[in-house]
Amino acid sequence: MRLLIVGAGATGAFFGARLAQAGRDVSFLVRPARAEQIRKDGLRILSPHGDFTQAATVLTRDQLTAPFNAVLVTVKAYALDQALDDMAPAVGPNTLLLSTLNGMKHLDRMAERFSPAHVGGCVCKIESTVDDQGRIVQFSKINDMIYGELDGQDSERIRRLDAVMQGAGFDARLSKDIRRTLWEKWTLLASLGSINCLGRGTIGEVVNTTGGLELIEHILSEVVSSVRANGGELDDAYVQSIQRMLTNPNSKQTSSMYRDLQAGSAVEAEQIVGDLVARAHDKGVAVPLLQAAYTQLQVHQNRLRPRSAAPTPLAKD
Repeated sequence: MRLLIVGAGATGAFFGARLAQAGRDVSFLVRPARAEQIRKDGLRILSPHGDFTQAATVLTRDQLTAPFNAVLVTVKAYALDQALDDMAPAVGPNTLLLSTLNGMKHLDRMAERFSPAHVGGCVCKIESTVDDQGRIVQFSKINDMIYGELDGQDSERIRRLDAVMQGAGFDARLSKDIRRTLWEKWTLLASLGSINCLGRGTIGEVVNTTGGLELIEHILSEVVSSVRANGGELDDAYVQSIQRMLTNPNSKQTSSMYRDLQAGSAVEAEQIVGDLVARAHDKGVAVPLLQAAYTQLQVHQNRLRPRSAAPTPLAKD
């Protein structure tokens, strides 16, 4: 199976490097500067599992000449539309499209740009970043990838993908209920991100304030109500596990969205919070705290608009 990974950041480069290290047929679609860096230095991974450098096949948009069997989109959500345009030549009649993005909006965008038949589901769990030298730094041993057909079918293409993912140096799992996993992750990220951004601190810092616990519980309740109103299946046990995590007075946990906010970088406001607010309003669910978090995040985004409005293509114009 020929696999194209769109982007070579903290997620795409890590999983792609592991796949390349295991001898899989994997290529990366990246911008020219990143392509030059990888050709020169390889993909450099700093990991609790062991550091390594992996040579990789890199392509820019003008070098895509034939379809791939599967495409894994790993760019940030605000760069998705540009990425879909750039990767279009790689999408053939039977290409499977997956994305590591959060929420559900990216599934709709990929289906609109190509077709629903192309789109599968994928959830990645990894704590990593790209340092100032272009290296991928993995902070913990967690490196999970879960994938499956959105309708739960055991298709030939998903079995072929599973064969590629297994034994590649990370924890890979084929799921027949990937939609549930997507909703569960969105529930956690929307709750965590909204708590961090409204409270302007770690979970523990918010808990240890007057009214902090009540704020957290109300935010979680709004997220869960919106998810369930939109067909997301959430077990009570799962919600309780999130509640315990988000009310730990000693927790230093923050979301990547909050860390981006603190760094003055673009944030995935629309995909993680805004889309959930819109879906809640569509179902008549009141979410005032989520709306407040989204408003705050939009103010931040609007201040960055001159810098972030036009994503750079993955190749020269």
